Amino acid sequence: MKLVDTHTHLFSELFNEDRTQVVAQAIGQGVTKLFLPNINVDTLNAMLKLHQDFPQHCYPMAGLHPCNVKEDYQKDLVFIEQWIADHSKHCFGIGETGLDYYWDKTYVEQQKKSLRVHAKWAKEKDMPIILHTRDSFEDNISIMEEEQDGRLRGIFHCFTGTVDEAHRVIDAGFLLGIGGVCTFKNSGKQLRDTIEEIDLKHLVLETDSPYLAPHPNRGKRNESSFLPLIAQTVATVKGLELKEIAKQTSKNAEKLFFGE
Repeated sequence: MKLVDTHTHLFSELFNEDRTQVVAQAIGQGVTKLFLPNINVDTLNAMLKLHQDFPQHCYPMAGLHPCNVKEDYQKDLVFIEQWIADHSKHCFGIGETGLDYYWDKTYVEQQKKSLRVHAKWAKEKDMPIILHTRDSFEDNISIMEEEQDGRLRGIFHCFTGTVDEAHRVIDAGFLLGIGGVCTFKNSGKQLRDTIEEIDLKHLVLETDSPYLAPHPNRGKRNESSFLPLIAQTVATVKGLELKEIAKQTSKNAEKLFFGE
């Protein structure tokens, strides 16, 4: 059985003491492909090194996280775009980008402009785009609907919405990134209800490590080796075997990133 973690920040400083061990543990649990969404200009080198250390398992992406979009965000975008050009053979997606209205709304307009730049990159470079949508679903999906010209594809990362919202994402040409929230007893109920109604071909799995660890590890540092816990919850909700969840979600992810 193999699994794909479509969203994991294993280059984070929180893994500085045991990063190699953490990656090895994930691979040992069958999580053989790990996609790395970038955060800002300062995380690019750490992300690239992880790819160099594990070229068959760790796949970098490049973007500016919405929480890192400030007044001078444009110079960061110039830097990141050049990084993509310089490392085109080692970049497998655009992101993490999107909108975040939870922490700070000071730079909402800049976030929207940054998101549109990322969408332009994704179309020009034929790469999937990874979307962060905390407290910002309506604006995020509206912008993607406006930008969609048949060339955009990607993942609504950490999707926790309703069935209607899920269908809107699917209709816009995107996949739903399912993470640890689906394992939470109370706050995960809506997501489980949505998963039950949505065809498996529209889902991919993610950990968002080191954040949002699934039950029973909630509150701990999340790791990609915890992905089977998420897969098992999806299997239980849909009344399917774990191996079927692994097979289809891995197929979805590989088709998105590699066209396979």
